[in-house]
Amino acid sequence: VQLQASGGGLVQAGGSLRLSCAASGRTFSIYTMGWFRQAPEKERELVARINWSGWITSYLDSVKGRFTISRDNAKNTVYLQMNSLKPEDSAVYYCAAGNQPYSDDPSSFDYWGQGTQVTVSS
Repeated sequence: VQLQASGGGLVQAGGSLRLSCAASGRTFSIYTMGWFRQAPEKERELVARINWSGWITSYLDSVKGRFTISRDNAKNTVYLQMNSLKPEDSAVYYCAAGNQPYSDDPSSFDYWGQGTQVTVSS
């Protein structure tokens, strides 16, 4: 599976962005998909995770109520809608695919996109 993330950019605090991650390959629908982020000098952290069907999602506490992960298996795409953005949300965001439906550990994700920069100004 090859992943291509897009949709990052510069936005003011309180604004919104929608990230997209397009996947190649016919097996996209079987994978758990995750959005991770990594800020300078910080560890990569899982922001949101969605299982293969889209029925089970999980979020980092600091983004609950502001971010929504979704997927369209017909389009081989996973999305991250980010609302009420804060400066602390600034990071490089990565999409990833894996076979562990309940894991937050980056090592459990087998495929990674190239990352897209999100910068939130105060």
